[in-house]
Amino acid sequence: MDVNYKNKKRYKTAKYPIRQPLVIVWLIWLLSKIMLIGKRYTVEKINMEGLKPPYILLSNHMYFIDFEIAAMATYPHRVNNVVSIDGFYRRPFLLELIGAICTRKFTMDLHLIKSINRVLKRGDILAMYPEARYSPCGTLSYLPESLGKLIRMNKVPVVTVVHHGNYLHSPFWNFRNKRKAPMHTTVTQILTAEQVKSMSVEEINATVKAALAYDEYRYQKDNGILITEPFRAEGLHKVLYQCPHCHTESKMASEGSELFCRECGKRWRLNEDGTLTAVEGETEFSHVPDWFEWEREQVRLQIENGTYVFEDEMDVYSLPRCWKFEKLGNARLTHDPKNGFVLDGFYNGSPYHIQRTPIETNSLHVEYDYCYIKPFDCVDISTENDSFYCYPTKENVVTKLAFATEILYQRAQAARNGRPKTATPV
Repeated sequence: MDVNYKNKKRYKTAKYPIRQPLVIVWLIWLLSKIMLIGKRYTVEKINMEGLKPPYILLSNHMYFIDFEIAAMATYPHRVNNVVSIDGFYRRPFLLELIGAICTRKFTMDLHLIKSINRVLKRGDILAMYPEARYSPCGTLSYLPESLGKLIRMNKVPVVTVVHHGNYLHSPFWNFRNKRKAPMHTTVTQILTAEQVKSMSVEEINATVKAALAYDEYRYQKDNGILITEPFRAEGLHKVLYQCPHCHTESKMASEGSELFCRECGKRWRLNEDGTLTAVEGETEFSHVPDWFEWEREQVRLQIENGTYVFEDEMDVYSLPRCWKFEKLGNARLTHDPKNGFVLDGFYNGSPYHIQRTPIETNSLHVEYDYCYIKPFDCVDISTENDSFYCYPTKENVVTKLAFATEILYQRAQAARNGRPKTATPV
């Protein structure tokens, strides 16, 4: 049962992108160059000699600056970027003018496949950020299995863009306070058209995953990069939400260069080289991604032993069009292994019921301090024609919801394919 918008039209994402005018290509390059003034960045090209469009460009995702550096790396060629609908917010005509392809995150968008095919057939670059969200802890997020199918279908070269330092400069959990960190981007042709034609979908997925793999904290340590800002740990508790000492969830907090648990009082310091050290006692995790992955396994255990369930009152906004977020008011959101996400609310005199089963949602769009609506944490649950931005009443729960979404999808996919439910994705 959809939301009653009283016959207001939704934004039509099922439209083909224009081919970028060459003057737009030049303007994007110029604006990107201006916006990068004062930033320390380098671009290294590997195995790119003689390569011309069409090809698929896959980039990791850490911050908006990714787009600017990618534009510098691909100039003077035309590029069509796949962009989520919230990227079109208040500027759909501008995004359409530069050839962006609009979609809703983590939905089955068949027209997107047609748009991608059209871009490649006319000889241009198709740019995607397959993680479909900023990296929460500086490591590669979930990549959908359908990525290999898309590449195999189009039979063009594949190029990866791997940014290092962008996350250290502007971590997702505190992007407002910039850090003085150098940025280095590698642009690499990882597959030729001939290789794509000869490989299976599974082989393509494995190759892409290996090429896109990154760990910003290891990169920082290996390259001797020091983050000296005194606020460097502020916001990290949004990612590291569970205390490894007392195992309490959602009671972590941060201040200055330290993380601490409000339940047991234990504290950890985020050092200038990106490592963690307990202020007193044992250092359970010295590497931030290790703590993050431990949390993921705690959620997996809850799902496997049947104790995982989420329920909360949400303050809900939706984005059926690009010009305005509709305030839908309070609604009830539940998430469990059987039903997936269920959102029940009331708007314009009518109830609405939105459900996304585990097999329908392979990942979850999480925002920390979302700038477009109000500066608090939220999750975006999208259908094929609408997107719901849900602000929980409960504290610091959105990262756990993202873990649970991916694990439940993997289990549902494994069950569909006749594999053990503990199988992990490519």
